[in-house]
Amino acid sequence: VMSLGLAFFMCQVPYLICPIEYSAELERMTMSCEPSALFRPQEYGLPDTVTTWRRILGIKETVTFYPFFIHCFFMSLFASIIGPFGGFFASGFKRAFKIKDFGDLIPGHGGIMDRFDCQFLMATFVNVYIHSFINIP
Repeated sequence: VMSLGLAFFMCQVPYLICPIEYSAELERMTMSCEPSALFRPQEYGLPDTVTTWRRILGIKETVTFYPFFIHCFFMSLFASIIGPFGGFFASGFKRAFKIKDFGDLIPGHGGIMDRFDCQFLMATFVNVYIHSFINIP
């Protein structure tokens, strides 16, 4: 729920959805663009399987939301369900090499790798997700 709220906020702020470009006419950096379809509300039809529930609840046949929400939903789902397994994977690595911590930079917490092992798994997922499902020019 929090990821969708944050995604909604991000879709409203031009600094987060428009690239900053140099304008030769104005001789300065500008940030004016038409947001891509990913950051504009789109209308989607509900599937026929929910027709009965739609009639009972009085919901219209279409729903409108930002397509960016779909990407945020799947990333937050992965982060909450699969992300913690990065820590288990790192612990398995340490046990295999008979190491207690990856370092001693943070006393009592292990090294930097011990604090960010889940983020490494998420960074890999985000990279694969972006290159697989998002059209990059």
